[in-house]
Amino acid sequence: MKKNCPARDLLAALLVVMALAGSSVTHALESFTVEDIRVEGVQKIDPGTVFNYLPVKVGDVIDDGIAREAIKALYATGFFQDIELRQDGGVLIVVVVERPSIARVEYSGNKDIRDKAIDDALAQTGVTEGRIFSERQLEQLTQVIQERYFSRGRYSAEVEAVATPLDLNRVAVTLEIDEGRVARIKKINIIGNESFSESDLIDAMLLSEESWHSFITQSGQYSSEKLQADVEILRSYYLDRGFMKFEVLSTDVSISQNKQDIFLAVSISEGDRYTVGGITVEAAAGFSPAELLALVEMPRGEAFSQRALVAARLAIEDRLAENGYAFANVNAIPDLDKELKEVSFLLAVDPGPLVYVRQINIQGNEITRDEVIRREIRQLEASVYSAADIRRSRQRIQRLGFFDEVAIDTAIVPGAVDQVDLNIAVTERSTGNFMFGIGYSDADGALFQTEIVRENLFGTGRGLKFKFDYSKVEQVFDIEYRNPYQTPEGISQALFLRKDAIDTEQSANADYTSDTLGAGIRYRIPISEYNALNLSAAFEQIALSETESTPAEYISFIDRFPDNTNVNLTLGVSKDTRDSIFFPAEGYLRRISVEAAVPGSDLEYFKMSLRGSWHRELLESVVLGLRGDLGYGAGYRDQQELPFFKNYFAGGANSVRGHDARSLGPRSSNSNNDALGGNKRLVGNAEVLVPVPGMVDSPDKRLSLFFDGGQVFGNEHSFDISDLRFSAGVGFHWFSPVGPISLTYALPLNDEPGDDVEKFQFTLGAVFR
Repeated sequence: MKKNCPARDLLAALLVVMALAGSSVTHALESFTVEDIRVEGVQKIDPGTVFNYLPVKVGDVIDDGIAREAIKALYATGFFQDIELRQDGGVLIVVVVERPSIARVEYSGNKDIRDKAIDDALAQTGVTEGRIFSERQLEQLTQVIQERYFSRGRYSAEVEAVATPLDLNRVAVTLEIDEGRVARIKKINIIGNESFSESDLIDAMLLSEESWHSFITQSGQYSSEKLQADVEILRSYYLDRGFMKFEVLSTDVSISQNKQDIFLAVSISEGDRYTVGGITVEAAAGFSPAELLALVEMPRGEAFSQRALVAARLAIEDRLAENGYAFANVNAIPDLDKELKEVSFLLAVDPGPLVYVRQINIQGNEITRDEVIRREIRQLEASVYSAADIRRSRQRIQRLGFFDEVAIDTAIVPGAVDQVDLNIAVTERSTGNFMFGIGYSDADGALFQTEIVRENLFGTGRGLKFKFDYSKVEQVFDIEYRNPYQTPEGISQALFLRKDAIDTEQSANADYTSDTLGAGIRYRIPISEYNALNLSAAFEQIALSETESTPAEYISFIDRFPDNTNVNLTLGVSKDTRDSIFFPAEGYLRRISVEAAVPGSDLEYFKMSLRGSWHRELLESVVLGLRGDLGYGAGYRDQQELPFFKNYFAGGANSVRGHDARSLGPRSSNSNNDALGGNKRLVGNAEVLVPVPGMVDSPDKRLSLFFDGGQVFGNEHSFDISDLRFSAGVGFHWFSPVGPISLTYALPLNDEPGDDVEKFQFTLGAVFR
């Protein structure tokens, strides 16, 4: 709290009183005509400033009344602490004593509030170096600083302001700040609760009592905004449990004498508890009452829930909006039976007019052509409005991967009650880059990469990729060109050329080398909005060779098939309803595919895989994801086994974390005990993804809790659940500017002797699971 000098305050008050009373006129002024004006006493202020504010000019007639008004006008400038008017013949003499100027301002003691905030307060109140000193402004300064501390819960903060006189009519201002302690809520009392315990109600509130960990969690801090929110939280808590007449009677906040402990009392009236009686829905927009009533989840006899009632109204409005009634409104009209304590509702449906979309406007796409966006839009111009089609349109545009944000707003057409425009605003992300860098994965170790990618080539939506990867295990040269709309119907075509050299000596699995040259074509044919048929054909030449440590299980195959020419066909069917390809919150992916070498190829084999993922938002931004992968492969005709280099593997960041990459499954018979892979694989994962604390609005970062399980089985083994390996852990995932980054820490739950355990795993530059 600011401390003032009593004598100085008394003197300042006396001067003000004297000014207002006109007693600064030490000599009574007889009425006279001003022939000249002279200013005395000014030092830093230009005399012209006095003339400018003085309401008397040469030639005016002045008397005592006008003199008093002149003194008030000059006092109002704030430049002077004493003013006197004198008469010398026809000359008006203005004698002033200037207020001191501020030579310097110093402050100390602030820790919770940074220097910049104090400097802003000084500038706001005008207490800065070179400005005229004012006691009133100094008082405003201390109030502004204290209010800033109060807003941070420091109600015991004190600010002492001292003005020290200096020579040349100057003062030095010093602020001594005692921040005090953040006030904590010592006790919360709920008064009037009978149906629910006080602790349950407090747990539902945002405000909480001080605890031993408050210095870490910042719990127990009082906020008037949170108190207002808690009133609504308590109201919703009771309304969702049947108490329709609930009221918050009062909220009382008191603070201790030392201003560090807060006591909160909330007085409530619960009222009676009501159960749901009958629900009646009006027919509307071609829907029968029974069809609309099926959307309502409010069983008779259960406690009334405001949340369920709101959900019922929204469900009916959404259903109508999907059929063109964009402005549908459902009003719930209650009928209370106070004797039976039942509430019945009539859901009165006002569908409004059938709405059409006049036109669709796109903005924000500086590179991407309009047609690339428009071909993903499922809501057509000049057609009936559909909320479902608009939601799907946004998902499809977002899934292109060309935009950071996609927003679709509905605008009413002026003068038309049955027409709207759709405004689509996109924020483009970089889709083309040249990258030379390094990465790392547990499977391949250090990865050196050169990549030229243009995912949105010239804004057409087409993709061109040139890639060269070099690691201790694999060297890849890859060129691919993709046109997602080879036909107007949305058939996607990709052409690719690939050269691949593998040396597994540095990896966890058994040793061999191979050189592969391949080229092919891929098609994706949409069958419906969510279903697609995938076809590909590839020609490849493979040269296999052994090393000194190649296991016998591989040598036999290499001796029989050292050089191979194959034509491979792949057929797959998929259904994808995910709302995002990065961190989906809703939807699922199901895919079944068969890869086979055509008869007459040097290697005749097939591989079948069944993969699926499912995502559901449990709470706001908290998503549960489930994933499964089942694979089986074998040879056919004269070839009995699956080529070993086509084997399935498990373990590592993309399957069962906590185990070394590709380390699970059958082992070689030699002393190296290398992982061989197998022709059968079963992998499953459950993962909960949550935003990073403090980065809730960041769409490219997530934390996760996961549970993995899986195993690989060889030709001579059948699926055996008891052989599965399980792990659990935590992870951090980030779509960084240099590529996807994933860090996980997993604990194997049932590892066996001989398993390669790797608890911490890091991946840079690989696509997330």
